[in-house]
Formats: sequence, C-alpha cells, structure tokens
Amino acid sequence: MTFEPGGCADSCSFSAGRHGPLEFPVGQIHRVARVQDTGADDVDETRRNVLKLAGVGAIILAGGGLGAAAVQYVQPPSVGLSSYPKTQLIDVDGKPLTVASVESEYNVGTSDLFLFNYPLRNEPNFLLNLSPINGQAPSSSNPGMWNAPYGVGTNQSIVAYSAICQHLGCPAPAIAYYPPGTCPKTFSTPNSPSQPYYIHCSCHGSTYDPANSANNLTGPAVLPLPQVVLTTDASGNIYATGLMGPPVNGHLNSLQGDYGVGSTSQLSRESPVILCSFPS
Repeated sequence: MTFEPGGCADSCSFSAGRHGPLEFPVGQIHRVARVQDTGADDVDETRRNVLKLAGVGAIILAGGGLGAAAVQYVQPPSVGLSSYPKTQLIDVDGKPLTVASVESEYNVGTSDLFLFNYPLRNEPNFLLNLSPINGQAPSSSNPGMWNAPYGVGTNQSIVAYSAICQHLGCPAPAIAYYPPGTCPKTFSTPNSPSQPYYIHCSCHGSTYDPANSANNLTGPAVLPLPQVVLTTDASGNIYATGLMGPPVNGHLNSLQGDYGVGSTSQLSRESPVILCSFPS
C-alpha cells in the first residue's frame, strides 16, 4: 500500500512528522500523543529517561552523607555510660546512707521496699539487710543471712539487687522482697532447708534467692537478678560501684539505655505488691 505525503491529514490517528522530517534518528522508539485525544505535542521518552537517570545519579553521588543523615534520624544515638560510676547512696531522710543507719533501720523482716537507681536512672534496685530481726546469728528458728555473697556491713548482710524481673521486665513494686511470714511458701536453698524469705514477682511467678546472689528459685525467669556491687569507706558510707551478673532486663548492656544517676542516688520507699502465687 502506498501513502502520499499529507494524504491522511483528516483520517490518520497519528500526526508526528507529517509536515517535515523526523527530529529523531530512524529506528529509535518514540512515543507521541494522539492528536484527536489530547492535542498535545510529542512526548520525548528518551529525554524523560535521561532526566530520571540524572536524578538517580545525584542521589548516588550524595552517597554516605545522605545515608548517614537518614540513619541518624531513624536510629538516634543511644545514651548511657562508658563505665560504672562510684555513686554514694542517700537514705530516705536525705542523709548519707551508712552501715550503722542500715543496720539500725532495716533487717530481714523489713516489709517496705527501699529502692535506688543505679547506674542509670531507669534501673531501680533493692537495698536489703538480711540480718535477722533480733540481730542474733541466723538459724533455722531465726531467719536471716550473714556473710551473703558480696555483702557489706558488720556481718556482710547488706546487699542490693536489680528490681526489674528477668522474665519480662516487671519492675518494683510488682517484683518485691517478701520477708519471712509473708507467704506460707518456703524454699530449700543452699543456705537453708526451708528459707521463708525471697524476692518474688507477682506478674508471672519468678522467684529469686537474696541470700545467694539472687539466683533463681522458680521460673519462668532463667537468669538471676543483676547484683549491685556495694563498697564502704572509713566512715561507713555506702557506695554503689558496679553491677555483676547478666544485663538488667530490657538493656543489651546495663550501662546503655538512659542517662547515668550521677554521684549520688537517694533511696525511695514503696509498698510492695504481694501475691502468694508460685509456679507448681
């Protein structure tokens, strides 16, 4: 079939180049708009693709700077400490916490919780004095503990443990210290065949032995509570100087996840949540 130049001006559906030579090489794919649909001029697909490639190239050339900026906003820098500070503990009355004040105010029968944050502001810890109520040596009829692992004080009965459960992270007062007689339940431990005091979490039933580095007595937790390293000076002032054991629950590292507490940390008093429900 033969077509005459300009012979289909009124009937052809495409009109590119009817009145002059083509403006692109022969054989190149070229899309044009239909005159009767839009009346638009030719749309040069090649030019559009070049512009797209130029834009992508600019992003690639920006490279590390743009990528680093994006990551900075998606994952902001974590806050925390590079090492464990030496933090002086302050009693609830605002005075320095000393061995003498702890031994006169608290013992294994103390029912209220005494908490302090260390080493970060969102990491609470129990302060416990496991010495018997009457101050006499512990026995089967006189519950308590002297010479506790890493304890301080006259009889090494003052200890401190994380107050965040190692199961799913329930904090005090849901996890609490249970003095002797709080619940009928007792446990056979390395220190006693029927120990009546423990740290128990009412959320899911995990229980820990405060007389043995807060090791597990019942699940579902399988890790012990982190233990705060306590030290004293010549005046009997008590300091927190480190943390032993696994990381605090919810922290990949006990030093990362919040700001540090600083040079002092004051005790607070809370009432425990008591639930005598233990896994069978």
